[in-house]
Amino acid sequence: MDVNPKLPNLLNKYSIYLKAGLARSDRTVSVYTSDIQTFFRFIEFNAINPEKITREEVRQYLAWLATSANGGNHGYTRTSIARKFVALRSFYKFLVACTLIDTNPIPRTKQFQVKTERKLPTFLTYQEIDALMQSPDLSTPTGTRDKAILELLYSSGIRLSEITDMNVKDMNLHDDELLIRGKSDKERIVYIGSVAREFLTQYVSHTRPQLAKSTEDAMFVNRYGDRLSKRSIEKIVSTHAKKAGTRPGVHTHTLRHSFATHLLEGGADLRVVQELLGHASPTTTQIYTHITQTEARKVYMASHPRAGKD
Repeated sequence: MDVNPKLPNLLNKYSIYLKAGLARSDRTVSVYTSDIQTFFRFIEFNAINPEKITREEVRQYLAWLATSANGGNHGYTRTSIARKFVALRSFYKFLVACTLIDTNPIPRTKQFQVKTERKLPTFLTYQEIDALMQSPDLSTPTGTRDKAILELLYSSGIRLSEITDMNVKDMNLHDDELLIRGKSDKERIVYIGSVAREFLTQYVSHTRPQLAKSTEDAMFVNRYGDRLSKRSIEKIVSTHAKKAGTRPGVHTHTLRHSFATHLLEGGADLRVVQELLGHASPTTTQIYTHITQTEARKVYMASHPRAGKD
């Protein structure tokens, strides 16, 4: 490989490798190739031989991304840098696969991993939850279905994929239990409250028979009788959130975040919340304690007479 290879041709081959070889989505291919174009700008400007790139030059690239690589005197966010580094590792893996180089010069080691800022999840207030739940029109079959979906998401904290894949047989309304298949097909039992049970019972007993095809096993179906897609359920949530006047950007995971946060605010043990959410590690669940601590601080600073308010 020359110091200045024919980069556009190489990038085109990499794009084909991602799509045909790794079956990546069009969006992933677009993002990764864009990330590699950023890397090409760096090596061309600094006259770096990509075949012989050193660890120090990799560090220089990361520093360049963090400073003025984004078209001005400010750099990319940590999340973007981390993604670009993953794309770079993938690109060099491609070069090895094509025998253009012998070994990947960018090993997967901790010293190269970029720490990303962990944002606190967005959750709804109790008032926003009430407004959201009152949004569906219960005089229509789809409105009754939407009400059951919203109540179930907030009552159980299940993921979008989990509610999409749910079948009627997975629900035990008598004991207020759901059998959920989470990530890696790991099964767990989650629970629902009396309000969710009421509207799920109404949906299963009266509404779903009006909508579902006789051969359809899915718990939630569309107006044509088929299983609701992830996109459709997301649209149901976002549509009712806008109608209810909640904050922008509400989606199914917002209800999951609200479920966890409100449980902890109510005194639930962190390990119990971890189990209900299906988290493999308590570290993942721990972020919700940061939310409750942040909210507690806001309430204290706004309410206590000697909190030192400016």
